[in-house]
Amino acid sequence: MSAADIITALAGSHLNQKIRTQMTISAETIPTGIELADIERDQWARFKGRLRTNVGEDFYTSWFARMDLERIHDDCVHMTVPTKFLKSWIQAHYADRVLACWQSEAPSVKRIELTVRTAMRCAAPVKDAKAPLGQPRPELGNGASRPAPELRNTATAPVSASHDALGGSPLDPRLTFATFVMGRSNTLAHAAARQVAEGRRGDSVMFNPLYIHAGVGLGKTHLLQAVTWAGNSNPERKVLYLTAEKFMYGFVAALKSQTALAFKEALRGIDVLVIDDLQFLQGKSTQSEFCHTLNALIDAGRQVVIAADRPPSDLESLDDRVRSRLAGGLVVEMGSLGEELRLEILKSRVSAAKAHHATFDVPMPVLEYLAKTITHNGRDLEGAINRLLAHSKLNATTVTLEMAEREVRDLVRPMEPKRVKIEDIQRVVARQYNVSRSDLLSSRRTANVVRPRQVAMYLAKTLTLRSLPEIGRRFGGRDHTTVLHAVRKIEALVAKDVSLSDEVELLKRQLQE
Repeated sequence: MSAADIITALAGSHLNQKIRTQMTISAETIPTGIELADIERDQWARFKGRLRTNVGEDFYTSWFARMDLERIHDDCVHMTVPTKFLKSWIQAHYADRVLACWQSEAPSVKRIELTVRTAMRCAAPVKDAKAPLGQPRPELGNGASRPAPELRNTATAPVSASHDALGGSPLDPRLTFATFVMGRSNTLAHAAARQVAEGRRGDSVMFNPLYIHAGVGLGKTHLLQAVTWAGNSNPERKVLYLTAEKFMYGFVAALKSQTALAFKEALRGIDVLVIDDLQFLQGKSTQSEFCHTLNALIDAGRQVVIAADRPPSDLESLDDRVRSRLAGGLVVEMGSLGEELRLEILKSRVSAAKAHHATFDVPMPVLEYLAKTITHNGRDLEGAINRLLAHSKLNATTVTLEMAEREVRDLVRPMEPKRVKIEDIQRVVARQYNVSRSDLLSSRRTANVVRPRQVAMYLAKTLTLRSLPEIGRRFGGRDHTTVLHAVRKIEALVAKDVSLSDEVELLKRQLQE
């Protein structure tokens, strides 16, 4: 028997197959004492050379140098990578190229399977739950029924989580456009989000970035997740939803694992980047990277959608460049929920509950009572329906107005005071004292400007949660000691000057109305 016949026989034997399922081969070297069959080793070497030529040296080094060959079995090539991030990126962007290069060396190869390896290999590899590379993925329905898109590590031991962020933050399948209830306060935000979600790759971007801000529980996260669900139903686009916390985690982990460049390139390859709760973005280096990513995506014509609990100008912790770029897009505020909208939300939640509990019903007088008395936010409304459902099912009783009043009494609370902005304070004070807003921000020291400026600083400290340095910066870049002096000065004058005290109280009422 010739040497080639012996190699072929060994390659097909059960014993050799068992050995090959337990080994990996380095992207550049073969581990001592563990060898692939010669035919596989030759194919692997030729495949790497072909792929290196196809994608270029730089891309090969960044994305494929750490890819190992696991085994070739039937018509499938099994390969491994060290992180979920690399697996996701190769699957999303290089599946066709990898498969084509393998088919050039081995025409019998029909598919590629990529898994995440660990430091300690198992006796036999576990197949990834995702469809192999090169194979069509199953068609998905609309966003309401689509499972949350997350990358699953199929290895049995933990791996480095450097790039978990690129798997996206978890999505709630209930938060789609179909379940979003519209009213006067959110119509514009909904229309803008819908337009972004229905866009296609290559379309001109009209609003970039789209910045949505609102208080807690008013629906901004619902809209952002709806954009993600709808956008990902289009196979041509890649939409990534991240909370600011997940973005920070991913960037810091990438720095620690020395894969920051790959992390940046991956983010900038997204068609639609959706960032939620931007007010939590902290850290100078993280903010700098976010700014660079934002600029790169916008300049490349990619869409960015952002949500926060305040407008860009009020994000005091963010760099001026970031705030300026955010303000340059479409900034939309989602206002408080009116009584009519609250009633529609309650009806929607009851209908959703009845889909699982057919006998559950809430009389209209009860819904009207809830809409009138629970005014804080949409989450309180949902919580009220959940309480009524639990009470009705566990106690086998019908929902009555008396029962509703008892069960939701802690949710009935006074309206949240109006959120006062420093810009509003400056505008109202300038009008009251017949000076311009630019006078308040200037370095002028005349008496007719100094007193209004001190009053405005005092109101900014007492009516907002801004720190002294933040207030000073908003008043022409002044030092925090200047603000502290102004606050103490007005406090002392108000205590003994009735006229000034009345003026300050009048200004407070105007600002809080």
